[in-house]
Order: sequence, then C-alpha cells, then structure tokens
Amino acid sequence: MKKILLGFIAIGLLTFFGCKKDEGNTNTNSNNPIVANDADGKTYASVIIGIQEWMTDNLRTIKYSDGISIPNVIGDAEWGNLSTGAWSNYDNDSQYETTYGKLYNWYAVETGKLCPTSWHVPIDADWTVLKDCLGINGHNGTEVVALKATSGWSDGNGTDDYGFSGLPGGACYSNGYFYVIGDSGGWWSSSEYDTLNAWGRSLGSGDDYVIRANESKGNGFSIRCLKN
Repeated sequence: MKKILLGFIAIGLLTFFGCKKDEGNTNTNSNNPIVANDADGKTYASVIIGIQEWMTDNLRTIKYSDGISIPNVIGDAEWGNLSTGAWSNYDNDSQYETTYGKLYNWYAVETGKLCPTSWHVPIDADWTVLKDCLGINGHNGTEVVALKATSGWSDGNGTDDYGFSGLPGGACYSNGYFYVIGDSGGWWSSSEYDTLNAWGRSLGSGDDYVIRANESKGNGFSIRCLKN
C-alpha cells in the first residue's frame, strides 16, 4: 500500500513539474553515459523522462544483485513447473540477447534483487507515471509510438521521442512457448495481481496505447530497471 501511495504522489508531482526528456542525455543508446553495472558485469545506459530515470536497454544479467546466479531453464516442462526465479533467451538462442536482453519469470522479479544496486523493477504505478508523462506532453493515445525504437519492429517503427528505445523482444509463456518477437515487447512490473498473476506492460506493432494486463507469473518477459 505504501508503494502504491508513493506512486500516486509521483503522478501528482509529474503533473506539477511537467514532462520532458532530459536534454543532457541523447536518445541514441550508444551515446548515453554508462550509469549502472549489474552483478554479472554488464553495463547499462539511462535516460531521464520527466521525474524518472529509466535504463535504455533490457536487463541481461544472469546474477541477482547479491551475486547469486539465476538459473537458466530451457526445457518446456521445467519452465512451466517453476515457482522460483529463472531466465531464458528468446527461443533459447543467445543471438537475441544483445538486442533484446533476457526474459525473466516474475519469481525472479519477486526477489527484489533482479536490478543492479540503486535500481529496481518498476511497480505498476511507476509505469502509470511514465504513461501519464507522455500523455501530458502531447502523446495521449499514441504512447506506444513515442516509446518504440525507430527500427526493429516488423510493422510500424516508433519515433522514440524520449530515448526509451522499446523493442519487440517477444515473450516466453508459462508453457515454455516463445512468441511474438519482432511484433511485441512485454515488461514486468513488481506489482502482484493475485497469487498466480502479476501486472505487466506491453508495446505492440499495431497498438497506440501501452497495454496494461495481469499475466501469469510463469511467463517470461523483459525487464526495464528504474532508478531508485
């Protein structure tokens, strides 16, 4: 409840201060400063959007922030039976990692140790702050176009107005089936919906709105970390 309340306070502050990309960061990932290193030694850049600082890449770590390894589970049955944290590359193929990052089930999110120190997996209200930020800055109803990268989408690239550089990394469903790479990107929040599901957000090739949905905790989605 405390986290949800803080989220709504942030929305109010956002309305007061307005929303724009920090002109100190570019919207080209390669030019953004390196701001974080995960426990696996991989580096990430960020961009400031309104009152929030988001990583510009999906998470790729194979270790929690305390250095403990996250299991890589590749079997369909094994993935479907999980109730603990795990990661997978799309289609169990490492070629996708550099562009799209890794896919994590929600049990990895639940540990609170998935993002680097001083960063966190956004709660559901954090995603709402981002959406509302875009809305009050002229992108109401077209948030997806503003967040999508300018290339990499099979049907309709975005304008990437803020440097978020959203890519269609696909998903691994709870039955171990990989789906929609090139067409859709899904990201977890750390907010639980019920004992079986948690809240997530997705960008799709044919969508104008950012989709909010509760998804099976066994699904594998991308992670974007948010600065504390």
